[in-house]
Amino acid sequence: MSYNAETIYWIVNLVPNQKSTVSPEESWLPMPKRTNNFDTVRKIGLALPGVEESTAYGQPALKVHGKLLACIPVNRSAEPCSLAIRVDFEDRAELLAEDPDVYYVTDHYFGYTAVLVRLSRINSDVLRDLLGMAYKFVTRNAAPRSPAGKRRKLGARK
Repeated sequence: MSYNAETIYWIVNLVPNQKSTVSPEESWLPMPKRTNNFDTVRKIGLALPGVEESTAYGQPALKVHGKLLACIPVNRSAEPCSLAIRVDFEDRAELLAEDPDVYYVTDHYFGYTAVLVRLSRINSDVLRDLLGMAYKFVTRNAAPRSPAGKRRKLGARK
């Protein structure tokens, strides 16, 4: 950010009786960013119908009808403070092309219908949109899963 000579003059030469504080509107310093974490993900995700808090490989996750929606990636190839979100391959390619500083995929996750997201680089509105995209993808052709005890066993009928 650059300043013109007049602005620099007023910054350096404050009137002696004037307070040295400035209002947020007048401040030239950026406000500290609020970083997203899984608590933010949880809050937004649980507002979607049928989404439940769960775990995946021992880490916090969100699932809808028993299917993974988003989770903290456990593979060490993922960067810290990332989120794995389920999306189809076409949407993933668009996200990666759109903003590679935010979205990425490692070799481990390449074959999965998921994209990794650097949570520190997105705001809550973008996170809400991503979770909505994931929700549509996961629920597109998914019927609710039946409990394990009620699943029909495959094999020969008597």
